Amino acid sequence: MVLRCHPLTWYRFRSLGKRQETGENGEAIYDSSLSVNNVRTVSDTKRAFYSTHTRPINSIYRRVVEELMVEMHLLSVNANFSYNPIYALGVVTSFDRFMLGYRPQEDLGSIFPALCGSIGADPQHYRHDAQQVIASAEAVSLERLTAFARSDDNLDDAGLLGDALRHVAGDEQFKYSRLWAIGLYTVIETIDSETAEDAGKLQPVLEPLCDRLGITFEKLQKDLDIYRSNLEKLEQARIVMEDILQADRKKREERQAAKATTTEPNAQAKSDEDGGDPATESQDAEAQT
Repeated sequence: MVLRCHPLTWYRFRSLGKRQETGENGEAIYDSSLSVNNVRTVSDTKRAFYSTHTRPINSIYRRVVEELMVEMHLLSVNANFSYNPIYALGVVTSFDRFMLGYRPQEDLGSIFPALCGSIGADPQHYRHDAQQVIASAEAVSLERLTAFARSDDNLDDAGLLGDALRHVAGDEQFKYSRLWAIGLYTVIETIDSETAEDAGKLQPVLEPLCDRLGITFEKLQKDLDIYRSNLEKLEQARIVMEDILQADRKKREERQAAKATTTEPNAQAKSDEDGGDPATESQDAEAQT
């Protein structure tokens, strides 16, 4: 059976790996025979992740990865979940910021694809949409965003950001998530970082925007407070860890230096004891002759 979809519902299908085709009139067509009949469990998702990324994850970051994985999983199996590029930006931003400083750094190139792949999503699609939303936000002023909140500007020329915001505003069944909130906050950071960092300036922007989008402002504000607090805590943990590593490196270097200092005189003493001074030995031999 083939299901034809209204353009506003295309977000619901893109993240779940369903085959997309285009009809004669350009509308999206999805093959419903590819829909998942058996709901994945958290265990299934974790198993899929660790079968793709087989290296152990640094202990300080393991909780970050698994909590993000579980959150993405629960959304992906929720019947009301609606993929949105702002959500993709939230996923990408959360991963990049919380995994900052991860070692070995090259493992990040495997962890993120495994994370997205564990729920059947395409990591390149997530990063592409995130980049497009940022690019759209860079061309939008804070005044236009607040005008959108008042319904005075529909952001028709604001690229993927405008599409994503209008989709949420027009979808009564939109499933709000913390990751979507982080994506929206990243948009505001991109447009005006000073406003994003000042709670007194941020609230007058977010409240009317939440009203337009049908989102509870208090819930979004709480999620963003937790997000910023967790970033600060992780940064503090990284600093402590780096201090510990530097102290360990310094101790190793001191031990190696001390060992080298001790070994050098011993080696010289042994040389004197075994061979002595060749010139002196030659003189003694001649005297005996």
